[in-house]
Parts: sequence; structure tokens; C-alpha cells
Amino acid sequence: MSEPQEKFNLQRIYIKDLSFEAPNTPMVFKSDWQPAVNIELRTQHQLVEEFHYEVVLVVRVTVNNDQKVAYLLELQQAGLFFVSGVAADALVQVLNAYCPTILFPYARETVSDLVTKGSFPQLLLAPVNFDALLNDALRKKQMEQETGAMLQ
Repeated sequence: MSEPQEKFNLQRIYIKDLSFEAPNTPMVFKSDWQPAVNIELRTQHQLVEEFHYEVVLVVRVTVNNDQKVAYLLELQQAGLFFVSGVAADALVQVLNAYCPTILFPYARETVSDLVTKGSFPQLLLAPVNFDALLNDALRKKQMEQETGAMLQ
């Protein structure tokens, strides 16, 4: 018997949700631009139907200037992926690292365009190593489980 052949196919990339707020305009434009930028990234995924997964890269950007919120941006950049014949441990890597890596350039472009259209200086998100983020999260989870087992 032959093992099932691994198959991966990007079906669609889309914006699932998008929000941009600049609550302190126009007064924020009068201050010298020395922003404090906070960027949060997370991924989530769900099985939509057999072998079809929706993967969502969630980006939240908060920029403060002169101790006031200049803007807040929330983006859910999503993709629909066909994945079959992939072992469970490899599927974790595909859904939490490989797919977000594919989605990231689209999210980066959307963030840059939206910030510029809000009349703020361009914001380019730095490249992200989703493999390293996943490995760190898995290592942390394993340590928590080991610590929890020792406490019992």
C-alpha cells in the first residue's frame, strides 16, 4: 500500500475583517511625529470542510504619539487552503507557520496602504519568521505542561 500523497493548494486570499480608527485627528497631526508602535500578531485556523482550512492572520497595530492614540488598525487577513495527506504534526506546521507566511505579504500591503490613506507616515511591517514563533509557542506549551505535571 502506498502512503497518501501530500497535497497543498491555495484556494483564495481575502480580507475577513478590517478596522482603522484615528480617534484624535486632526489634533494628532499638530504634534511632532515620534510614534510608539505596538504590533500584535496571532494566527487562527478552522476546518471549513474536508481538507479545506481557513487560516486567519490577525494583525493589530496601535500607534501612540504624544501619549495619545494616533491610530488603531485591526486586520484579519485570511486564506482558504486545501491540505490533504499531511501528517498531524506536519499539519500543525502548515496551518500555523506556512500558511501565515503566505498571508503576511498581503497583510503587510494592506496595513501600509491603510495607514498612508489615513494621512500618517507609511508603516511597513518587518518580516516575521512564523516557524520560529510556532516553535517558541510549542516549547512554551510543553514547559507549562511539564511544570503542571510536576505540581500535581
